[in-house]
Amino acid sequence: MQKRIVVLISGRGSNMQAVVEAGLPVVAVISNRADAAGLAYARSRGIPTAVVAHERYSGREAFDAALAEEIDRHAPDLIVLAGFMRILTDAFVERYAGRMMNIHPALLPAFRGLNTHARALAAGVKIHGCTVHWVTPALDEGPIIIQAAVPVCPGDTEESLAARVLRQEHIIYPRAIRWWLEGRLRLENGVVRVEGGEPQLVYSDD
Repeated sequence: MQKRIVVLISGRGSNMQAVVEAGLPVVAVISNRADAAGLAYARSRGIPTAVVAHERYSGREAFDAALAEEIDRHAPDLIVLAGFMRILTDAFVERYAGRMMNIHPALLPAFRGLNTHARALAAGVKIHGCTVHWVTPALDEGPIIIQAAVPVCPGDTEESLAARVLRQEHIIYPRAIRWWLEGRLRLENGVVRVEGGEPQLVYSDD
């Protein structure tokens, strides 16, 4: 039986689009914002959508319970966070342990949290990038599946660096999901390995 993927978004959903355009089995797209631009794209591809608006709930626990109810309605095997801008409770994360991926716009464990590109520029790093990882209760600390590195160029702005990183996000997220679909991901002592020897680091000169 084909695996089922639910994608969570909060905005334009460009990583969701990359996953869909890679031909991966997305069965629903859910947003916490009714105005998320990615919802229109999903509908245009015939993918069911739903909105669980966080502002309608009294707190994180109530929101997460409603979100979990909507997710479970689609019976997914994997939940993919694609620019989903909500901090999830530990109970929610544990509910989907080993079944929830995220992409973070930095080379974890560096620059966890928000404003990663501005912080990378301020720190003067020479290499920046993005990371696909399994989600655990600790923010941006789950086991790393794949990373992509890009150079930080002289004269880079936050916007130019973000655009360079985003291009790599669109490459490595579908790749990580495909590895999972193929049953090739293994967790060994907290470290993710990929059967078949494919590199878990992509370096771009772009």
